[in-house]
Amino acid sequence: MRVKIKNNISASLLPAVFILVLLMLWQAAAMNLNAAYIIPSPVQILKKIWELRTPLFKVHFPATLKVTLIGLAISLVLGLALAISMDLSSIIKNMFYPIVVISQTIPTTAIAPLFVLWFGYGIWSKVLVTVLITFFPIAITVYDGFRSANTGMSELLKTYGAGKMDIFLKIKIPCALPYFFSAIKMAIPMSVIGAAIGEWLGAKSGLGYFSRRMMTQLDGAGVFAPIVILSAMAMIMAGIAALIEKKAVRWRGEN
Repeated sequence: MRVKIKNNISASLLPAVFILVLLMLWQAAAMNLNAAYIIPSPVQILKKIWELRTPLFKVHFPATLKVTLIGLAISLVLGLALAISMDLSSIIKNMFYPIVVISQTIPTTAIAPLFVLWFGYGIWSKVLVTVLITFFPIAITVYDGFRSANTGMSELLKTYGAGKMDIFLKIKIPCALPYFFSAIKMAIPMSVIGAAIGEWLGAKSGLGYFSRRMMTQLDGAGVFAPIVILSAMAMIMAGIAALIEKKAVRWRGEN
């Protein structure tokens, strides 16, 4: 028991030690280069976050979080709906699967300005960029989860008179659950990136917009400050998803 606890503690500390070493190397390199407008040190970035905490956390962070959550929610609804439809109908799969794949070949930075042109500087141009980036991994990953269902078990249930809906609920959904959470954990950082890209290319508020504004002022620490907040936001959201996944898997095992 003690050995297991020690191993768990060591496994938890290793990432923290690795990150600490990277930060120390970054700090040393930045101090040696002495060009904060190119590579600011972690200390300078933290100071900048503290100095600009009011606009960052009261204006720009809520704007980015709103875009991220709305885009992620729309991607979840559309992605799940398409994955279920493709699993239930081969016609829908043949129609939409190639379109979904082709949509990922479109450069986001090329189409985002068009969204700004069509929808203006409001929230929906950024939401569309986020949906474009996050929709694909959700739809395809969940669909692959449905396909991973045990066909032998499905055939066995059919012999007992189970219909398509019974097989879907009792076999396919449990099999697709790990894939669903994997899709969520992939989509979260991608939705944050999508929101930041949309704000960078056309917005009046948001962390991406703030970073671009700081870049025009050659403020390296100001450019990195929103990036640090974006990274922290993505990690916290992914951590919440991981906790929900553990509870869902535990509930599935108990039932």
